[in-house]
Amino acid sequence: MRPIPRLIALPPLQLAPMHQHQTQLTIRTPGKALVEFTHDVAHWIAATGIDTGLVTLFCRHTSASLLINENAAPAVQRDLLRWLDRLAPENAGYEHDDEGPDDMPAHLRAALTGVSLQVPVAGGCMVLGTWQGIYLAEHRAMPHNRQVVVHLVGE
Repeated sequence: MRPIPRLIALPPLQLAPMHQHQTQLTIRTPGKALVEFTHDVAHWIAATGIDTGLVTLFCRHTSASLLINENAAPAVQRDLLRWLDRLAPENAGYEHDDEGPDDMPAHLRAALTGVSLQVPVAGGCMVLGTWQGIYLAEHRAMPHNRQVVVHLVGE
């Protein structure tokens, strides 16, 4: 027979008060492209006064997406866009083409890359790698105004 573990009462945790801030960024796209907006998020975080926390970004669209990728070599963005074109080509016989030949491929590309990101915050700054940037991936051919909700929780 196994002994019954004894419960030990612990003192209550003294947690710092958590704060939350939220905003919506509008990102103008030129058509199919990766649009970096790392600095917009960084400036907003600095203005909140939160030192340590977690920022969540959410793209409110089904034909655009978010990703973190290299922001030093422009060839990375071009190669990534070409790779997505090969994975989800236009005029591939999709049933859904209500808004043109780039409609369904845009949905597929967004499904592959995702619509939300989370980044830790320390010292009032995002804890990104040296060459990392935050991008909105526009998967449609025409320019759009895309909305990204940014939510920060921390202390």
